[in-house]
Parts: sequence; structure tokens; C-alpha cells
Amino acid sequence: MNYWTELSVQFANQSNYLDELFKVYPMSPNIRREIDNNQWKRVQTSFERQDNETLVRELLTLELFPIKDSYVAYLKRDPESISRNPETVNRLAGNLYEMGLDVIYEKCTEPKETNRQIGPLFKRWIARGMLGAPVYNTVNEFLAANGNAVLNASDTEMQRFASDYLGYSHNKGLDFVARFNSQYVIGEAKFLTDFGGHQDAQFADAVSTITSSLLPNRFNVTVNKIAICDGVLYITGNNKMHRHLREHDDQTILSSLLLREYLYSI
Repeated sequence: MNYWTELSVQFANQSNYLDELFKVYPMSPNIRREIDNNQWKRVQTSFERQDNETLVRELLTLELFPIKDSYVAYLKRDPESISRNPETVNRLAGNLYEMGLDVIYEKCTEPKETNRQIGPLFKRWIARGMLGAPVYNTVNEFLAANGNAVLNASDTEMQRFASDYLGYSHNKGLDFVARFNSQYVIGEAKFLTDFGGHQDAQFADAVSTITSSLLPNRFNVTVNKIAICDGVLYITGNNKMHRHLREHDDQTILSSLLLREYLYSI
């Protein structure tokens, strides 16, 4: 097992790992989605008039449609198909009338699942300067800075920077780019909340970034590829993620809680 991975496993199993991790990934309470008042009035009007097509159209513009139905995504992605498929629209509208306005509103304003809140949290944590180095939001500022520095731009901007200057050849955005002790560090951050399915795919996604090839870079500097992973992968056992950690000591996979220590060690 990689040294930094082993430290992460030890921390997760011997310390208040989850308590500390909440500082990086604070899960918000179940705050309900909001609907614009004017938009909801249009929904009410079309419901009261039993204007099926308008009712379905208005609800499709909301972040969350109140009915889980396999045909909804198609209608949402191709609004012109609504007028071409009156029977489908009438079927959906019939279910909506049975639900009633109060239930429709409740369904449309359901809180986001916690796993949908995770994406931007790592970058917000980085933006707070938790790594002890200046954080820059643009490539130009990052390039102009001297000494240790962190680039905290969009995934695409950081991918472009790493491709142009650091020989990064993987067709995937990056969550982390930094310069410490004249070396560069690039990586992807994941909070893996369970085993199997989508979470295994997320872990594989992070691994694919650190195993991708690096081309000769313009700066002629050392570039370190890391996966900043947190969650269930550090639970000791025979699960797929933990087996991977044991079998790949050449891959630097570490917790965000050890990231600062790692950066100052290179």
C-alpha cells in the first residue's frame, strides 16, 4: 500500500475521521428547493383549468418534475415532442390531477440528495486557504505567483492549464492543481459514500486520472498525480476499493485531511 494511502487508512480507522471530514464536506440540512412565485402561479392556473399540455410544460421547466416516469426526461430534453404526443401528456396530467396541487408542490420542492451537494464542497474548502498557500482563481494569477500556490479555477480551466503546461493528456477535468517546492501536483477529488455501482465508477474515474500518461511538459518540472479520495474506501475489508489500495502501492491515493501534509513533504 502507498505510504500516504496507509496513513489515510490509519487515520480513518483510529481517529475522529468523519468528524474532521465534515470540515471538508459539510452536508447541508435538508433545505427544500425553491419555486418562483410567478412560475407556481402558472402551474396553479393550468391545473385549475385542466390545461394538460401547459401544466406538463410548466412543470417540466422546474428543477424537479413531481412524477418519476421514464418518459419525462425525453419530454424535458425535447420540448417540441410535448405537442406531438398528446396521449403521453394526458397520462401524466391525469396522474398530476390525482396527486393534487399540495402534493405536486411538495414533490417539486423536495431537498436535493446529499450526494448532489458534494461536487463543489472540496473546492470551497480549498478556497478557504486550508492548505497554507495562496489560492488563485485564474491561470494568469497562478503563473505570475512565486513560491507555493494553488489554482482553484473550473475543472475545464485546470485541465487546459495542465494540458498546456504540464503534459496532462487525459480527457478529464481536474479538481486540484498546485505548485509546492517547485513541483506541480494535479489530481481529482472524490467523496465515496458507499460500495458498488456508481461509487465504484467514481473511484475508477479518480484512478484513471492518476494512471493517465504525462507528456513532456513546457516547464520541465516534476508533476505528481494524486487521487484525493475520502469515504468508505478506507474501511479495512475485502471490498473492491480497499483491495485496489492494497494492490497498488505505486498510486498516491490519500485523504483530503492529509493533503496539506503531503504537499509540504514533496
